[in-house]
Amino acid sequence: MATDSGVHDASMKEQLQRRPRPFERVVVGSLFIAGAISIAVTVGILWELGSESLLFFLDDEVSLGKFFTSTVWQPQAGSFGIWPLILGTLIITFIALVVAIPIGLSAAIYLSEYASARVRNFFKPVLEILVGIPTVVFGFFALTFMTPLLRSIFGSSVGFFNVLSAGIVVGLLIVPLISSLAEDAMAAVPDSLRRASYGLGASRLETSLRVVFPAALSGIAAGVVVAMSRAIGETMVVTLASGASPRNFDLGSDPLFGYILSPFEGAQTMTGYIAITASGDLSYDTIDYNSIFAIGLTLFLMTLGLNSLSRRIVKRYRQEYE
Repeated sequence: MATDSGVHDASMKEQLQRRPRPFERVVVGSLFIAGAISIAVTVGILWELGSESLLFFLDDEVSLGKFFTSTVWQPQAGSFGIWPLILGTLIITFIALVVAIPIGLSAAIYLSEYASARVRNFFKPVLEILVGIPTVVFGFFALTFMTPLLRSIFGSSVGFFNVLSAGIVVGLLIVPLISSLAEDAMAAVPDSLRRASYGLGASRLETSLRVVFPAALSGIAAGVVVAMSRAIGETMVVTLASGASPRNFDLGSDPLFGYILSPFEGAQTMTGYIAITASGDLSYDTIDYNSIFAIGLTLFLMTLGLNSLSRRIVKRYRQEYE
C-alpha cells in the first residue's frame, strides 16, 4: 500500500509540474514591460519637474518660504507666491464638485437601481460620451453660453471672466466620471442585500440610499476623489473662462467673501498659468520659464496626494461579499 501510495504521489507530482508554455511567458513579459514603462514614465516626469524646479528655487529672486506663504503672484515684479493660483484652482474645483456630485450620484442611483437593462445600456454610453468631447469645446461653451446666462441672472456683478462659469462647466465635465464609477460600485453590491431589504418592507428608495449606497461607499468615494483630481488638472476650460490674471489678495484688507472667495470674479489657475506661459515667447532657463515647472511639481504632488487618498479610502471602507 505504501508503495502504491508513493507511486501515486509521484505520478500526481509529475502531472502537476509546470509545463513550458512559450505564449504564457510572452504575455507575462509583455505585462512586465508595460508596468515598467508606466513606472519609468512617472519617474521621468518627476525627475524633469524636480530638476527644473530646483533651478527656479535656486534663483536669487525666489524664496522657498515666500513661494508657499505669499499671496501675490507677479513674476514681472519679482513676487512668486503660489497661493493666488492655488486659490483659483481650489475654488473652481469646489464649485465643480458641488455641481457634479449630486448630478453624478443621482444618475448612478437611477442607472443602477431604477433603470431597466435596456434603458441602462442606452443612457450610460450617452452619458459617458461627454468624456469624448474636446475640453476646448467646453471652454467656449462656458465663455459664450454659461457666462452670459449667469450675467442675465446675477447682473453686472458677474465678470466676463469668472470662476463660477468655469466651475459649473468643469462640474458638467466630470459628471460622467463620478456617475460611471459610482454605478459600477453600486452594481457590484450583491442582490442578496437588496432582497433582504425588500423582505423587511423597505422601499426601493430606502434600499438604494440606506443599503446599496453605504455598501458601495468605498467605490463611490474613490470616484469622487478621482473626479476631484480631474477637475484640478483641467486646463482649457479654466484658461478660456476664468481669466488670465491671478487673484492676488491680502488677508488683512481684502474682504473674504466679497473678493477673495467670490465666485463672480476671475482667477487664474495653476494649469491656466502653465498653458498661457508655456505658449508664449519664453527663453530657456529664465525665471518665468522655470516657474512653470515649479507650479507643475506642486500640481503633481497635489494630484498624487489625492490619488493616494483614493487608495486609502478604498482600502479603509471596502466591503467584500461572498
